[in-house]
Amino acid sequence: MPDQTENKFMKKSIYFLLFALSFVLTANAQIVLPSKNVASGKLKIDGLFYETAQGRVFLPAELIGLPMKNGRIKGEWEMRDGRTVRLSVVADKQDYILALTAEGSGDIKKWGLAIDALPGEYYTGLMERVVDGPQQESWKPGITAAMNLSGQRVEMIVKPTTSVYAPFYLSSRGYAVFTKGDWPGVYDFAAEDKSKVRIEFEGPRFELKIYTAKDPAALVKAHALDAGAPILPPRWTFAPWRWRDEHTERATYYDGTPVAAPFNSEVVEDVLMMKAFGIPNGVYWIDRPWGPGRMGYDDFEIDEKRLPNFDAMVKWLGANDQKMVLWIAPFLQGKMADEGTAKGYTLKGQVRPPNGNNFPMVDLSNPDARAYWQAGIEKLLKRGVAGFKLDRGEENIPDDGQPNIFDGRSLRENRNAYMKMYVEAVYDIAKKYRGDDFVAMPRGAYTGTAKYSVNWGGDIGGSQEGLRASIIAVQRSAVMGYSTWGSDTCGYTQQLTETETCGRWLAFSAFTPIMEVGPTRNLGFWNLPREPKYDATLIALWRLYARIHQKLIDYSYAQAREANRTGLPVVRPLLMVDPQSKAAWENWWTYLYGSDILVSPVWEKNRREQTVYLPKGEKWRDAWTGKIYSGGQTITVKAELHQLPIFIRAGSKISLGDLDREWRDAQAIAQKRPDLKTLEAEVSGWFEKNK
Repeated sequence: MPDQTENKFMKKSIYFLLFALSFVLTANAQIVLPSKNVASGKLKIDGLFYETAQGRVFLPAELIGLPMKNGRIKGEWEMRDGRTVRLSVVADKQDYILALTAEGSGDIKKWGLAIDALPGEYYTGLMERVVDGPQQESWKPGITAAMNLSGQRVEMIVKPTTSVYAPFYLSSRGYAVFTKGDWPGVYDFAAEDKSKVRIEFEGPRFELKIYTAKDPAALVKAHALDAGAPILPPRWTFAPWRWRDEHTERATYYDGTPVAAPFNSEVVEDVLMMKAFGIPNGVYWIDRPWGPGRMGYDDFEIDEKRLPNFDAMVKWLGANDQKMVLWIAPFLQGKMADEGTAKGYTLKGQVRPPNGNNFPMVDLSNPDARAYWQAGIEKLLKRGVAGFKLDRGEENIPDDGQPNIFDGRSLRENRNAYMKMYVEAVYDIAKKYRGDDFVAMPRGAYTGTAKYSVNWGGDIGGSQEGLRASIIAVQRSAVMGYSTWGSDTCGYTQQLTETETCGRWLAFSAFTPIMEVGPTRNLGFWNLPREPKYDATLIALWRLYARIHQKLIDYSYAQAREANRTGLPVVRPLLMVDPQSKAAWENWWTYLYGSDILVSPVWEKNRREQTVYLPKGEKWRDAWTGKIYSGGQTITVKAELHQLPIFIRAGSKISLGDLDREWRDAQAIAQKRPDLKTLEAEVSGWFEKNK
């Protein structure tokens, strides 16, 4: 056993070792974090401050002391306003955890600091939007911004409706930052000062983790596991989906055939037409309105006029290997709205909007209110519903004012935290009834939601720039730790029926984890509001790419399992695959789908060639031509309307078959209009046997 002299020497050595590894506080209050992983060998942090109603106060350089306790190094200041401010920096292997706290912090509104920025530095993460501000700016015609956030200022508060966020970004220098907590904040990537990344967050305390690694994929994986490993949804999640925005019960099908089927005519039309065309479909989801009442969402009851024989319809879909998913939102309607309000179950501070939409919202921090709302979802689960599309968790939600939510948090702190409470409430009740055989898919996300839900990209614009924004969104979401993501194929606002961009979107969606086709103006591609109404090209493209997506279901599920285990997302931007190559950072429209497939979606109209960077270290086989290319080069390939550039890693067991033959077959089948009268007889016969 060492003697006291040896103990003192060991403690002193550990102190100086930790000091050297963790930080040096220089005379101008600059923290230097050394790291062999970071370009330039170190990160410089300065400009530390807190802010009260009286203004911003910068932390001085003078230290009262740097005591070492349990491997932690602490700095402490007595401020002129009488409060004591403490800094803690902890070395965590190759990473650092930095925290700022204060005694008497109740009036502190905000904390912040700056990290040095280098010329040409690249940043990505934070949000699925291309740029901050109104969501339409992300698909504005002529937009050139893409994955790189350099020069942008991003507000970290979940906004509708493209609402996947995480307070995490990575830098091309070999580091990443994850700000802990739910308070809103701002990241400024050399916008105000070209030499600084400025980070400011509201709240009484401030904590962030700084990761370092030469490999961006290691940064992504580390954050994903810290924030909560992405959920592994059931295998059927990775089959194609179909939906319409509003379902109407019609007297005839699109071609004038009288409806005799016992279920909603548009559901039946979709299922029968897809089956006749050989278009696989594993999930059918129905958006609001599906219930009674003004908004079609009263009391979690089914409107039997709109959706007759609902329970039998769910079973019929199951007999056709399709799961039923319904739209839900965190507000109450019908009798539940009156009763929930009377019981005090709703969010304080919420103002009823003129259209009454998204009102009143449930205070999900209140256990009784949560259980009350879950009881509505429970009714749907008992009727065989297998999953939910969770809308509106970030819309019309109060984020300022004096009232607190039930658990004592302010409305401001609740703004981002609400998304996690929302998805967790659905997860808990669904798991009770279905085990792991369900899916919850919100459009909004913040730290902690990934372990409960998958995501879709909100109400994306239906234009070529909307498709462009979605190509960026799936990759940004992957960087942030949201591995299983999909978009409204062909757009939601300005819903597309135009052949070229919609066709390109079908191809892109086939190589996202969730391929959901719709809403297409509540119509099928066989009944469009323009000529040709029966669009055989879109039907053929849907068949081609839905069949590819279905063929990859086990592959996609295996990649999702890997994401759940390690944090490595299904979709991998090239910067995560070949970070030493400049082209990998610049060729943002190309990405890996899992470990073995590289795709390069085309978004611009009239483009019939595509420039693709192939990551080095591998050989890549063109799935259309069979030609083998060496990695580490940029090539230009043919990309006709039906041709998404697809490359398979040489040596992989993945086979997509003869794609040219698949396309010819799809075209031939799409030309033949199905006989709905004959097809429908099977539905009525099934109902008579199973009612």
